[in-house]
Amino acid sequence: MSFLHSIPESIFETIGITAGLGACFVIAIQVYKEFKFKGLSSLSYGFVFGWVFIYLFWCFYGIRFNTVALWLTNGIAVVLQTTLCFIVVRKRKLYAN
Repeated sequence: MSFLHSIPESIFETIGITAGLGACFVIAIQVYKEFKFKGLSSLSYGFVFGWVFIYLFWCFYGIRFNTVALWLTNGIAVVLQTTLCFIVVRKRKLYAN
């Protein structure tokens, strides 16, 4: 553990932001693919809505403990995942026949 404590917090923040933005990029790819695909989504409501609440929790956690890497990247993830939710719901309504 002493090795981890020897690394400055700013390094962890930078790496955390980079990793979090990488995760946001992955969500953005899914949003794009889901938007472009013409057909019923294979993603379940539990999956897409569940992740909104998970990202929202970690965003609030980051705000509470003033951890930029958490609130910034999870805030972006909430927006992206909510967009994905709207696309999935819209597709279910379009292809409900």
